[in-house]
Amino acid sequence: APPSPPPVADEAARQAELKVMQRVATGLLGIAFLVFFVARLLEPAHPWLGFVRATAEASLVGGLADWFAVTALFRKPLGLPIPHTAIIQTQKDRIGQVLARFIQRHFLSREVLTGKLRSMRLAERVARWIRDPDNSARLARDLAVGVAQAVQALPEADARELIRNSALARLQAVQLAPVLGKLLAAVTTDDRHQGLLDEALRMVSDAIETNRDELRWKIREESPWWVPGLIDDVFHQRLVAGAQALIAEVEADPDHPLRRRFDTAFREFVDRLEHSPHVKARTEELKEDLLGHPVVEEFASSLWDRARQAAARFSAQADGGATVQPLARGISALGESLLASEERLAELDDFLTDFIASLLEQHRHEVVDLITVTVSRWDPEAAAQRIELAVGRDLQFIRLNGTLVGGLAGLVIYTVSLLLS
Repeated sequence: APPSPPPVADEAARQAELKVMQRVATGLLGIAFLVFFVARLLEPAHPWLGFVRATAEASLVGGLADWFAVTALFRKPLGLPIPHTAIIQTQKDRIGQVLARFIQRHFLSREVLTGKLRSMRLAERVARWIRDPDNSARLARDLAVGVAQAVQALPEADARELIRNSALARLQAVQLAPVLGKLLAAVTTDDRHQGLLDEALRMVSDAIETNRDELRWKIREESPWWVPGLIDDVFHQRLVAGAQALIAEVEADPDHPLRRRFDTAFREFVDRLEHSPHVKARTEELKEDLLGHPVVEEFASSLWDRARQAAARFSAQADGGATVQPLARGISALGESLLASEERLAELDDFLTDFIASLLEQHRHEVVDLITVTVSRWDPEAAAQRIELAVGRDLQFIRLNGTLVGGLAGLVIYTVSLLLS
């Protein structure tokens, strides 16, 4: 059987109100019939009752006509197979189509949607909502839990492959040499690259001091057999002392020639990174070799393992309250920042309005199809009953008005006819 339309929340109350109005309208029609019958019987003896009879007669006709019209909307009057009755039941599908097109043209047009959305001040509402600490905490918790569950649900092999491919695709799309050049060029600001030379000199000095004995034995091994060991030791001492003295001299003198040569070489290297095709090509070759190294695969795997472990730790907590506090504070601060700037609120409001209006306008045909299909699936009799419950009480006033206005019209017509006769 076709499904019934969704029930009305206050169906029992509406049913009671409808019954009361039906009794009132029918009772008034019965009074009109009784008055007409009595006046018709007594009119020969009392001619003035002609006015009463004419009024009651017209009321009876008007009330019956409007009863027929109202009843014919929902069912066949008295169950008789009269054409063009039970309109809602027989024309349910066409009514659904007309209603859907009406909503599409007059409620889902971009002008109507945009005007309504702008009047709602969506950006301000969102900002005020997320500014509230309770709301920001709940939103942060929901976001974190959702991300944690999504991470745990991802297939391990696919996740590793996704991370690896994403990293490779991003790195392969970037020319490494110009990026390195810009990074090193930033280092040269205020001669900060000289700090690299200082660090390198300290490392060399520490290496010489730490490996004095190894250096002495290396000199002896490389020295000819006929050179006395005493001379090797003297050469070793002078070599170490000279190197240490040179390092100390360079460290102490900001204008040392070695520093100037290092500065020139460093800046030339930066320039070649940014402009030399040969250096760029060689850097790209080194990058490809690095991306093909097993360490990249291990790095991608470690990223996934850490993400999954973090998600598991978060899910194991009772509510994640302490964990998401930084995120909650950030969300709340975002709301506060938006409320403090009318310009940003206006920009966000424009974005939300355009996005929602475009989305609804783009899919309004689907809304029409939804209404049409839903109405077509309703049981005709149940649909008529529900619609009657929704509007039937008001329609009973048509019957009341028909009875009263009909009587007044009958009185006027009867009076005019007497005056013209």
